[in-house]
Amino acid sequence: MLTFFALTSAAMAQEISPERKQAIDSLALEKVRDLSKYISIIGDKETPFSEAQRVMDRAEELFAPDSEMGVSSLSRDEINYYKVREYFERLIALNYDKVNIKWYDIHYISDLERQPDGKYVGVVTVYQRFEGSSDDELTYKDTTKKDITIYVERKKTQIQGRTIAFWDVLLGDIRVTETSA
Repeated sequence: MLTFFALTSAAMAQEISPERKQAIDSLALEKVRDLSKYISIIGDKETPFSEAQRVMDRAEELFAPDSEMGVSSLSRDEINYYKVREYFERLIALNYDKVNIKWYDIHYISDLERQPDGKYVGVVTVYQRFEGSSDDELTYKDTTKKDITIYVERKKTQIQGRTIAFWDVLLGDIRVTETSA
């Protein structure tokens, strides 16, 4: 079940029309879904290396600079954080013959809040089911709850000599909040 909240902050209502709020919600949801798909492709051992590299490039474009992704395991208490590209490279290098990664129950856990710099920041929670197996019958499975920081900001671009302003959504750090069997 995927749920997404409507932006309700009074400050946002003054600056973002209801139509824009709906478009921002859709864009944020689309980017989280894209990341889910990209992680699944990158982690899949049947994905050719050149295709995985192309998908990593696309996935990196979803993130704000210097974002990190958390990695946890049932076999240790600590959570390790890696820059986005390093996370993807480590995902490709996992020592399993088959990897299956699925995200589900994606939803906001905090309203977007306006920051002093004019950006809005919120948090989306996802659950990730990871299954890795090897031909020698080594199997690992876990479910991880992750919080993804979402940044919404006003940007400008030039199109045919005209400056066009638009709202963009970038993903930030992905923090592990819980890991279970």
